[in-house]
Amino acid sequence: MEIYAFYGTSGTGKSTSALQLAHQMDISAIIDDGILIYQGRKVAGTSAKYEKTKIQAVKRAIFHYRDHAEEVRRALAALRPQRLLVIGTSKRMIERIREALDLPTPVRYIPIEAIKPAHEIEAARYIRETQGKHVIPIPRVEVEKDFWQRMIASAQQIFSAKKEVIGETTVVHPPFTGGRILIHPQVLRKIVQVTCSRFPYVSQVKNMTYTFEDVPRLQVSLDVRLPYGTSIPPLAREIQEALHQETSHCLNFAPVSIDIRIMRLQLV
Repeated sequence: MEIYAFYGTSGTGKSTSALQLAHQMDISAIIDDGILIYQGRKVAGTSAKYEKTKIQAVKRAIFHYRDHAEEVRRALAALRPQRLLVIGTSKRMIERIREALDLPTPVRYIPIEAIKPAHEIEAARYIRETQGKHVIPIPRVEVEKDFWQRMIASAQQIFSAKKEVIGETTVVHPPFTGGRILIHPQVLRKIVQVTCSRFPYVSQVKNMTYTFEDVPRLQVSLDVRLPYGTSIPPLAREIQEALHQETSHCLNFAPVSIDIRIMRLQLV
């Protein structure tokens, strides 16, 4: 059995990307957060996302409990998949899983940065931190068998580049997430106003619209005063970069898109 390891820090979207990666590499079995998934269906194990505390969730994910590990080992022995994809937050975690399940070596490690753009990773982190959403790479009906008492969002189909369906993921809200982070609109408005005020050619911030749903986006409308012949696009990019840096520093996330609109231009 060939072992592949897909790793990245928590909240970077590993489970969402796992189905597509497995499809591309012809991998039929996945180990993710304590469960064994074979050909898109859960066949053994218990998800760490069912646990009430983070410590219990970590123990479940690394197969700390002997009966849990033995159940998955038996299932692997019966299925005998040619390739297995193990998902974890680090190489150390994956090694713990490999030892607990008696998986063979060598292990081919694949960092999430190798297959997912930086802006998509940031968007995934934002959703985890602000909305407490976690993803299980199996259909909703599979999750409901064991997890019916939890809040379950709609299952999402995952497509390949050719638009063929390769599987589903289900969004859940585990008990150990501890709630959500709420960002008051006035806080974001002040960050935008103070940042734009640093640029002498910005005379007024006319309007600001935003969305915190799914991925954060920001749109700012400005009045500017510029000398005749000044190129506007480079100045707009300066403001975009400044807003990106400030929101990252103050809120620990940056909008996926920052759109600058020049509403009124006064030449001086």
